[in-house]
Amino acid sequence: MAMPDSDAPAERGLRALASSPGYLRLWAIGGCANTMRWFEVLAAALFTFDVTGSGFAVAVVSAARTLPMLLLGAFAGVASEAVNRKHVLFAGQVLTGLASASVALLAWAGWLLPWHLAAAALVAGLVWSTEMATRRRMVGECVAAPLVARALALDAMTNSLTRLIGPIAAGALYQRWGVAGAFVASTVVYAVSATLVAGLPYRQDVRRLVLSHVPRDLAEGMRFARGHLTIAGVLAVTIAMNLLGFPYSALVAPIGKQVFHVSDTLVGVLAASEAFGAFLGGLWLTTREPRWSGRVLMVGGSLFFLGCVFMMPLAPAFGIASLLLVAGGFGSAAFANMQTALIVLHAPPAIRSRLMGLLTVCIGMGPLGILLVGALGSLLGPLRAIDAVSATGFVLVAVIGLVWRRRDAGGTDLAQAVAASAGTTAGASASRSAPAARSSASPP
Repeated sequence: MAMPDSDAPAERGLRALASSPGYLRLWAIGGCANTMRWFEVLAAALFTFDVTGSGFAVAVVSAARTLPMLLLGAFAGVASEAVNRKHVLFAGQVLTGLASASVALLAWAGWLLPWHLAAAALVAGLVWSTEMATRRRMVGECVAAPLVARALALDAMTNSLTRLIGPIAAGALYQRWGVAGAFVASTVVYAVSATLVAGLPYRQDVRRLVLSHVPRDLAEGMRFARGHLTIAGVLAVTIAMNLLGFPYSALVAPIGKQVFHVSDTLVGVLAASEAFGAFLGGLWLTTREPRWSGRVLMVGGSLFFLGCVFMMPLAPAFGIASLLLVAGGFGSAAFANMQTALIVLHAPPAIRSRLMGLLTVCIGMGPLGILLVGALGSLLGPLRAIDAVSATGFVLVAVIGLVWRRRDAGGTDLAQAVAASAGTTAGASASRSAPAARSSASPP
């Protein structure tokens, strides 16, 4: 998967992205895997709620899918610099396919219990913890530097589309064929995704993974992140959004059934509403150059999203609640695009996977947020719980944005100095142990 010559003029637009076979495969792999991720989240939530009637039980099963990101994300970032990223990606698709097949068999036999779904979600979460450091990094490195933001925007837009398609399909299939039919479908899609990975043109120089060096490598990544204003800001906003913003989705099934009294299919529509808005927002970011800086897009988009989530419980009808989430999706699209693009564009190649691993850890704050909103939902009801959490998230992101803005001008020189220092340190430490891991493509 070769990067275009950096000296060649970079063609802009979707046509340039379509001319990269590596990008097209990585884009399709992400589409398959992410669709099934959100598909399984809702199917598992519907089954768990039907069996237990407990919103907290739904939150626990949902949290199991993101828990490995918190615990293993940083290690995945270090490991992907030593292990061939294509092999990690292929193994992940096979493993999640086997987990889904196991759930389908248990459901077909009549033995399925919520803890089985939680166990399968843990396996899927283990694979998800490698996503940022493998597939998303590969996406950012397979096109010329001027196209990185646009390539990642298209990938983020596709992820939003998968969050739209997945829940709607899950609601419809669950209503017709139950949990067994839903997980048979996900098994088939994971098989298609594994086939796409097998044919991916990708080369990577690898080095031996030395476990004793992992703490040192993690420390280098954290030291760089603390000293780089932009990356520190990205990580801080990501923690706030995943702890206090996105966990609202864990209570979508109870809200749809207990508050709006709609069918399983319409619960899927409510779950997909924010994703539809994010898809439209990602389409806008993909087709034109935004006038605002990455900081403004990330912080402003996050605040707009949190505001819409806060107002959703006040909606007098199901349709208005869905429209509020559609509007909030425009903000989440800006957040998601800048989340990866700012790290890919600002991080030196020698430390990039470690920073993507740290980003995964920040995303892994989600299970704590899900458990928090689930517990509050049991105490206050789902709507008040969402209001309390999203209001807190709004205040926190606003404070982060103000600090980031005030320090932006003065932090630029420091960031460049730390970047050069970290790049030298990382390169020296890698040369002491083994040849540095890198893609065959030149980094942006």
